[in-house]
This record gives sequence, C-alpha cells and structure tokens, in this order.
Amino acid sequence: MLKSLQIKDYALIESIDVEFEKGLNIITGETGAGKSILIDAMGILLGDRATVDVVRRDCNKAVIEGLFDITDNIKIAKLLNENDIEFGDELIIRREISIKGSNRIFLNDTPVNLNTIKEVGDLLVDLHGQHEHQSLLKSEKHIEFLDDYIDLDQLKDEFFSALNKLNTTKRQLKELLDKETLLNEKLDLYRYQLKEIDEVAPELDEENKLELELNILENSEKLTSANNEIYSVLYDSENAVYDSLVKVKNQLVELGKIDNSFNEKQNECVAAIAQVQDIADYVRSYLNKVDLDPKRLEEVRERIMSFSRLKKKYAPTIEKVLEYREKVFSEIDLAANFNSKIEELKEQLDIERQKAGKIALQISKERKLACVKLKQEVEESLKYLGINHSVFEVKINNKQNLLGDNYIIAENNKYYYDQNGIDEVEFYISTNLGETAKPLAKIASGGEISRVMLALKSSLAKKDLLPLLIFDEIDTGVSGRIGQKVGAALKKLGSFHQIISITHLPQIAALADTHYAVEKHQINGRVLSKVRKLNEDERTIEVAKLLSGEIITETSIISAKELMCFAG
Repeated sequence: MLKSLQIKDYALIESIDVEFEKGLNIITGETGAGKSILIDAMGILLGDRATVDVVRRDCNKAVIEGLFDITDNIKIAKLLNENDIEFGDELIIRREISIKGSNRIFLNDTPVNLNTIKEVGDLLVDLHGQHEHQSLLKSEKHIEFLDDYIDLDQLKDEFFSALNKLNTTKRQLKELLDKETLLNEKLDLYRYQLKEIDEVAPELDEENKLELELNILENSEKLTSANNEIYSVLYDSENAVYDSLVKVKNQLVELGKIDNSFNEKQNECVAAIAQVQDIADYVRSYLNKVDLDPKRLEEVRERIMSFSRLKKKYAPTIEKVLEYREKVFSEIDLAANFNSKIEELKEQLDIERQKAGKIALQISKERKLACVKLKQEVEESLKYLGINHSVFEVKINNKQNLLGDNYIIAENNKYYYDQNGIDEVEFYISTNLGETAKPLAKIASGGEISRVMLALKSSLAKKDLLPLLIFDEIDTGVSGRIGQKVGAALKKLGSFHQIISITHLPQIAALADTHYAVEKHQINGRVLSKVRKLNEDERTIEVAKLLSGEIITETSIISAKELMCFAG
C-alpha cells in the first residue's frame, strides 16, 4: 500500500506531503484545484513519461516520492533482487524531473531506468485515470485477470516447466540443423587435423619430461665428466675422502679409549662416512644411467619440434591442443551420426510438444469453465451499478497452426502457443439492450468504462494481488443514486485493497475511511494547490459542500451527516 506521497515543485504544487491510510481514501476539491495533478504525478512516479513542462515555474526541478509498504510482496521482492536493489518492508520510489531535460529515477536510493520503474509500478498500483489507458482495456491483459480469478498458478508452473524443456530441445535441434551444412564443409579439414594431431599423439605431461630429458642428453658429456671427478675425489683416488674419514674414525676410536669425550665425535665421523658413501653410490649409479646415444638425442629433439608445430598451429599449450583434438573428434563423430541424432531430437521434441499440449488443454478447459461464473458475477455487479441490460462475455479462442514450427500438440491438433498456453482471451460487453457485445476496449462512455472496471475488480478483488487501486473521477456520468452504489462497491473493494479515489459525488465521499481535500490558494500572486487530511467535522462540511455548493446550509449539514451515518 502507499503510505505517503511527497510532491515538490510540480505544476501548481509547491510542496505537499500526504499520508494515506488503509481502506477507502477519498479526494475531493473544486474544479481546477489540482486533484488530477495528484493522479498525474502518481502516474509519472510509476513510469509515465515526463516533460519539463511539469516543473513549477521558476524552479529547477520537480520531485515526486512515494513510500510503499511491500511487506510479503513476493513479486516485488523478486524484481528488486533481480536488479540488485536492497529491500525490506518498505520501498521508496523517487523521480526527479529537471528543467534541463534530465530525468533521474531511484528505487531505495538505487538509480534505475524507466522500464524498471514501470515493472515495479505494474506490481504495485492499478491506476485508472480519467483519460488513461486502463489495464482492463488492454486485451492482452485479460488472460492474466482470468487466470488470477481461477487460480491457475500450479497448472501454469507445470506448463512453464514443460515449455522450458520443449524450447531447449527446439534450440538444440535448430543448432544441430544449422550446424550440419557448416560441419559438412569443414569435415575434410577436421579429418586432416585429427590425423595430424594423432600422428604425433602427444600425452598430457610428456612435453615437460622431454624437455628434462633433452637437457640431460645435451649435457651428457659434462654430466659424465663431473660425476667421474666427484666419484674419484670421494671414493676412488689415492687420497679419497672416504679413506681419509676412515682413518680419522680409527684415531677417534683409540682416543675414546683414553678419554670418552671423543666418543660423540667418533659417532659424528661415522655419520659423515655414511653420507660420503651414499653420495659416491648415487654418483656411480647415475653414471650407469647417463645415455650418450646421439640417436636418442635426435629423437627427443624431433619430438619436441613436433610439439612446437602443433602448438603453433592449434593452441598455445599441449593441454589446449588435446582439448581441440577432442572437439574435432566430437565434430567428426557428430557428422557420422547426424541423421540419427536429428531423428532422436525430433522424436523428443514431439513428445515434449504433446506433454505441453496436454497441460495447455487442461488450462484452457479450466478457463472455459470459469467464464460462466465470471460472466454472471460481472453482469450482476453492473446491474447493481445501474447498467441494467449489460451482457458480459469472455471469449476464448485457440489458433491452430497448420504451418511453421511454433506449435504444441493437443488432442492430435497443432496449436500456436505462448507462455499462457494456447488461449487468446478477450472481454466483450454490451451495455445497452439489444446491442451485440463488442470488445471492452471499444466502450466509449467514461462512466460505463469506470463501472465495468469496478464490476470486474469486485469479482477479482480477492485474487488480484495489486495492493493499490487508484480511480480518477469514477463517478463521471453517474447519477447520485448510482453513485451511492458505486461508493458501496468501492468501500467493499477497500476490504481487499487500498483505494484512492477522486470524486465529485457526496454519496461516494461520505463513504470514505479517510477523506482529503485539495484546495487552491493564491500566494504572492501565484496559485498553489494544497492537500489536507480532514477530521470528522471537516469531512461533514466537505460532504455538505458537494451537496449544496459553497453556501453551506443547515439542511446540507444534516444531509451530509445522514449520508455519513449511512456509510458507517
């Protein structure tokens, strides 16, 4: 619901701050006072386009800000989350219109674009301006209203799931068919590339091992010479380190017999002899492994060069070369099995078309069953609202698809489909006896449009998730007697939604849960609009004004109290 609305430097408004309440909020005021300016500002706040003309004269920018309670509003929470906007139980929408032509929009202080604010507005408010396109007059919206009325969420979730699988298979099949020609053109190249890589047949870690082996082979003479020298110094020469350490150990043994403090050094010497022995053994073993074979050296060099050629041609590393090899192999394998894969996907697609079609047909049947009840409820509401001979119809059409690929199968027939199934839904109405029902969008009378919308809203009230409904002069073309019924319908609607309504009729104003007056003042030679929340006595006076005009009589006060007493 809308908790508060702040408007600054907009048209005739210098600054207003209005707090709205639950239930039926009524706005009244003399013609030209600025009532509709509030509705226009609300429309701009919710995504209507704005021009610099709305900025109050001699001001730099107009600012409109609304504070909404979005507690438990799952759809709004999802939308904000998708746009990385922080949210809690409240949402602040703010628009700034500069005389320089710039427009800034914020959701909880996060800048957003116009499309985002429109999406948010569609989930928060149904604004029925006197000259606005109303949501119920948009035929593409009728299917949503009908589905909300009969609660098809579970079936539609099943349909969405089936549709996702169908569309995934369709996409895979299209990609495969598109790929077939291109792949056939590249097949000879792929075979050549596979053959070239497989002739080398590199292994994943082989290159590093070969580089190490090459380094050893290229330095084999140096390795042999150095190792021979080390072995000679340590073990195989006249004054070998090993022999010298043995002599030292023997001397330490003799000294230990005299002074046992030499025993520790004797042990250290034994350890040193063991280390020298270990090094000598390793060097001798290494000498036995050193390969001086020139043929092996050439083989390793050639193999490394073959790796370099593959990397230069296919990828920067052998790992990537092998990945490319797998890709080429898969493409060749795919080409060899194209027909079977295409047929397999076609069979799968046919199965998924039938699954989606079965659910869509069930949804269509549910809609057609609900139409009878909705027709009866709306016609009864219209009769109550003074349109005695109305005929309301919900027309559901299915388009069979004899050509093209965009279809699902229901009872062996092919149907066009969209995210809502196979149905096209449109509301038709006749408000005069003997006339043929016509599309709702072609109704000419503003008063009839308002009452038809109100009748539909009354039927959809419990299911419609929009928390706020705004009506601009719903009483247009309505008499006092019918106005009282319109007011009663609004009052009842206020049990399910927050309602904000502009009215000229005292019969409607008397039913307000909260009443606001828009007043026009002249300050320093300029006209300004102000909005006041009325207390009980002020409400009585305002209703009396609507009954008798500016001159309030005792009779009009009594009549106003009677109307308000009836409302209570």
